[in-house]
Amino acid sequence: MKEKKKMAIIASYFAGETYGLLGPQMAATVIQENTPYDCIVIAVAREDDKALLKSTLADYFGVERPIIGFSTLSGREDLFSFAKECKAEGALTILAGPQADVDYLGENNWQEHPYRFQGLTANFSFSLHGPAEQANYLLQHLDKNAWEDTPGLLYVSKNNRIIQNPKNTWEEKYLRKVHWSNIYRIGKSGLVSHTITTGQVLQQIGCPYAAQKKWVEIDYPVPIEGINTQKVKFPLKGCSFCDVAVDKGFYGQLDIATAVEQIRCLPETAEGRKIPFELINENPIPGLSRLLQHTRDSDIRLSQINLIVRADWFLRGEKNLRRALMLAQSLGVRILLSSVGFESFDDRILRNLNKGLNVETNLQAIHLMRQLKEEFPQVWGYARSEGAIHGFIHPTPWDTEASSANIQRVLSLHTLPPDILPEHSIPLIIHHASGLGDWIREVERREGVQFKRYGSIIGWWQEGGRFLL
Repeated sequence: MKEKKKMAIIASYFAGETYGLLGPQMAATVIQENTPYDCIVIAVAREDDKALLKSTLADYFGVERPIIGFSTLSGREDLFSFAKECKAEGALTILAGPQADVDYLGENNWQEHPYRFQGLTANFSFSLHGPAEQANYLLQHLDKNAWEDTPGLLYVSKNNRIIQNPKNTWEEKYLRKVHWSNIYRIGKSGLVSHTITTGQVLQQIGCPYAAQKKWVEIDYPVPIEGINTQKVKFPLKGCSFCDVAVDKGFYGQLDIATAVEQIRCLPETAEGRKIPFELINENPIPGLSRLLQHTRDSDIRLSQINLIVRADWFLRGEKNLRRALMLAQSLGVRILLSSVGFESFDDRILRNLNKGLNVETNLQAIHLMRQLKEEFPQVWGYARSEGAIHGFIHPTPWDTEASSANIQRVLSLHTLPPDILPEHSIPLIIHHASGLGDWIREVERREGVQFKRYGSIIGWWQEGGRFLL
């Protein structure tokens, strides 16, 4: 029997964590089962020794030419640089995963504005945007130069033009199976199998809120807004900071059978229940009871489902959630509201983030979260001490002394620090292809300023009192 070839997918990770990486691990599964390649995922933390990583890859590939995919990189410039080194040394490097197309192409109009992010064509042999199964044809025809026939592929042609092939749509038959044992970390002596204690299940692709396009007005950054009246008006889908809205929009919900089959693939705890998993569905509450019923009917025992939901959709789903919690109680399944994107407790900042809700909605959601804890103490969780990490974006370009004082007043009045606030807020991150990327480029055009780029991220903050590079 002919020995299979080898491929590896490198993804960003945080040291000390034990969560799975659904996107890269599902992609590795698709490649493993449909091509002549064995494929593993290597989770790389920022502090990992890149020299050790390189020698580990050399041991893994042996005499074969390395074929290395890079996915879910979180804008990490150290991994961009590592990919470029690997390419220079002869490896075939593939940029895939979220924003693979726009990060390969570079920021809008960078050719006329050289200070902007110029893309990653020098770092990667090519980019593959869209469903992972698009790699199947490519990997089976690498020796025949099949780039022009591969859907979703972006590459630099012989005349130095970027060619972008149309991507395929999603096929659910490829989304039913995940090998959760295919992820590794870098140890002192090479690859070390990584144990996962929290998985993910894909039930919805994209976000329904990202399907809504509307014209919005976003304030200037505070340091240059002058008399507090300058705004930028432009069309936007979803939250202004969300690059997923640009990348995926809203494809829709997968069939319930697809989600159940993914759950069946999850590892089990010592008690024979599936490990806790995050349900990837921006509006999971309406169908939660149905999912619980299907897993019960399929003799799949669950331990915990982690939900991510908007505050307004959480409130609308109260009746459905109560029904689901009663069913979860009978099944011994815990439901953790692991993340609500509150983002801010200031209405002006929420408007600039285009959240589509206000502070009062956030506070009503928190009241309901706490009330449900009193009613379902054994099966319902929402607090930081229970593993939840709710969205709180700070600082932002629109912070003022008045907004900061107002936020502190709300936090204190409603006692939010103990159970709602994360240990650390997340500074606003502006990916160059997000809605706020368009906003900041318009501010630059109007005011003749330049915000510094940090790879694919635009730095909106001042350095030394200046925006200019």
